[in-house]
Order: sequence, then structure tokens, then C-alpha cells
Amino acid sequence: MPSYLHRDESYMRLALEQAQIAAQLGEIPVGAVVVKDDQVIGRGYNRREVDSSAIAHAEVLAIEEACKALGTWRLTDCDLYVTLEPCPMCAGAIINARIRRVVYGVKDEKAGCCGSVADFFVMPFNHNPLCRSGILAQECRALLTNFFAQLRKD
Repeated sequence: MPSYLHRDESYMRLALEQAQIAAQLGEIPVGAVVVKDDQVIGRGYNRREVDSSAIAHAEVLAIEEACKALGTWRLTDCDLYVTLEPCPMCAGAIINARIRRVVYGVKDEKAGCCGSVADFFVMPFNHNPLCRSGILAQECRALLTNFFAQLRKD
């Protein structure tokens, strides 16, 4: 296995841990981590219900924590790992933060903006992050599927 793939899987596992925290809180299980120089500098998981906030998505919270850690809004040498393809709001935050690279687990056919519904990262914005999908997709999908199946039971 190439070293970059091993690294991507390792950081995606940390994003999955964040997603599991969200699930335990009754939130849609999406988790994210921001990495710079092989160090996690931002973590986040969905908190929309807990915070009563439409913008409390995993990616936004991880980006916010990373900005505070670095003391700047520019995350040019940072990579974001997230369990679900980013929505329009999160894709916009990624572009505005100048995230270098986005790695996500599973596609979001209803709201994904990295190729599913739209692809913000190829549009002529002032910044275009690199994107890689499908990392630990099976695990990311299973977490979401199990969460929604349980929700329907309750």
C-alpha cells in the first residue's frame, strides 16, 4: 500500500472517531479533522442539534479550530479529512480557508459539492483544493446507514 494511502486512511479513522461522537449525541454522524505537517490541528463533528445552529457542521468546526490553532484564517498547507462529501456551505468554507486538499469517505448524492450534485473545487474560484474520495467509504457509509436505520426504529 502506498504511504499516502496509509496516511489518508489513518486520518480518516480519526474523522470516523469524530463522527461516532456525533452519533452518540444523536447528531448525523459526520466527523472531520484538519491536518498540517502530519499533526491534527482541528477536529469537528456535527453539532447542529446540540448547538441549535445550521452552520455547526463537522468541517466548519474543524476549520475553525485549525484557524485558532494557527492564528490565521489561511490554511494553505492543511488537508481536511471528512467522512461525508462536503455540502455547499462547507465546500465554500474550504475554499475560503484555502485548504490544500480534501479527502472524504462517502459521496453525498443529495448535497455533495465535490462532484455529486456540483463540483465547487473545479469552478473558477480564487482557490481550488485537490480532492480525493472513497477513503474508508464502506466504514463511513455503514456509520451513516446504521444511524438512520436506528432513527427509523425509534
